[in-house]
Amino acid sequence: MVRTVLLDLDGTLVDSAALITEHLAGALRAVGAAVPGPAELRSLVGPPFETALPAFGLTAEQTAAAIVHYRSTYDPVAAERSALYPGVPPLLEKLDAAGLRMAVATSKPERTALRIAEGLGIAERFALVGGSDPALGRVGKGPVVASVLTRLALDPARDPVVMVGDRVHDVEGATANGVPAIGAGWGYAEPGELADARLVAADLDALFVALTDDDVWDHRAQP
Repeated sequence: MVRTVLLDLDGTLVDSAALITEHLAGALRAVGAAVPGPAELRSLVGPPFETALPAFGLTAEQTAAAIVHYRSTYDPVAAERSALYPGVPPLLEKLDAAGLRMAVATSKPERTALRIAEGLGIAERFALVGGSDPALGRVGKGPVVASVLTRLALDPARDPVVMVGDRVHDVEGATANGVPAIGAGWGYAEPGELADARLVAADLDALFVALTDDDVWDHRAQP
């Protein structure tokens, strides 16, 4: 059976915190909301804004307006200003050579994620670049993972598939769909945030070792 790796985008493949927080701060100011400090802003990188912003005290109206403003400033520049973590292109090449199928599963809007992947020259490595689509009610990592599994005709009870991500919502979204999760230890997680992942890879080299280890693909060992 072909083994499939679902990969998060922000904090896993792309070092996007500086760009995202820059535009998010501008969106918060635009709707009259307080701009939190750098650490709190950074904590918003990864989770869907629809659920993350209300936790910072924004009303439903402010949240919706902030998202619109953010998209209007961030999306047009995301593809040209995003940067891969060093070592990502050779990692993807090695995983491809090892016979692994790869797909992106991100809370980012799918069309934005695809433009970023194309702009960074990695889109052709993926069988699918999957993301959120609020118009279809697909918001949050759980629904995104479910959509990617459906479109790739994958059944985690039968097919070998794992999710790699750097935040707790990646782990939770994968687990909700019966997919084992591997933590990306180089990303934006707080200490202990990835405790429920099957394992945490410290760096890209460790991730390659993990993904080419048969034990990682043994679903009987799921946490």
